[in-house]
Amino acid sequence: MAKSKTKRKRTPKHVLKLPDLEQSKSAVLNSLTSQSSQRTYDHAIREFIEWYCSEPRLAFNKTVVTRYRISLEQRHYASTTINLRLAAVRRLAYEAAGCGLLSADLAAGIRRVKGAKRLGVPVGNWLTSEQGKRLLLTADGTSLRGKRDYATLAILLGCRLRRAELTALRVENIQQREEHWVIADLVGKGGHIRTIPVPDWVKAGIDAWMTAAGKTTGTLFRSINKAGKIWGTGFSPKVIWGVVKQKAKDCEIPSLAPHDLRRTCARLCHQAGGELEQIQFLLGHVSVQTT
Repeated sequence: MAKSKTKRKRTPKHVLKLPDLEQSKSAVLNSLTSQSSQRTYDHAIREFIEWYCSEPRLAFNKTVVTRYRISLEQRHYASTTINLRLAAVRRLAYEAAGCGLLSADLAAGIRRVKGAKRLGVPVGNWLTSEQGKRLLLTADGTSLRGKRDYATLAILLGCRLRRAELTALRVENIQQREEHWVIADLVGKGGHIRTIPVPDWVKAGIDAWMTAAGKTTGTLFRSINKAGKIWGTGFSPKVIWGVVKQKAKDCEIPSLAPHDLRRTCARLCHQAGGELEQIQFLLGHVSVQTT
């Protein structure tokens, strides 16, 4: 008679080796739906694994992760960067425990590691209304590229889109509802769907670009080659970075990122009397704490 095969139960470990960490990292990345989040967490976890494996046989526990936070502070990282790195490590511990590689008690201890204090410092760059107007004026309204760049900046400033949302935006999303123009049924981070009002000045910029480009369907924004001609079926987040960086340089605004225009729009909306819950919905945040 053949002996019955019994499945060996995996015993949780205290020290994780590189294959265990890579398996847990894959589980983290597979649990994320946003490509931007996947890139961010992938980089953060790789940094931690490099640090962890450089130390002699460390147990993966609360004490070690606290040491990692201290090492980040000693390298003078910003508090937001440190907290993002720690969030990735906590997620790594959670998935390692879910895979049976790490004990639940150790994972729970890691999740209790405190983040760096932010001391009330605002995240990123925040433009004033006048700076926003100067930024828009840097786009050349006579050329095809200039019309595209103006419409790009206008949507980032006036509609609070993320880079990934902007690159995926289609002409069909621009709709008129109840006598107002909106970006309808936009699928954002985490698969959340929202509808965003489009101010008249933003719609005018979109119309100028669409007319010049001769596009009535498909992806709204396209790449433009050195000859000034449209090519391809879309454009990448790197193009958005290049547009914002160059236009900020032209009007002498230092260290400006595309996400700063999203922050600026939220700030100006709040200063104009917008309710926090309303801004939360327009930004597509799951939690009002994020807003």
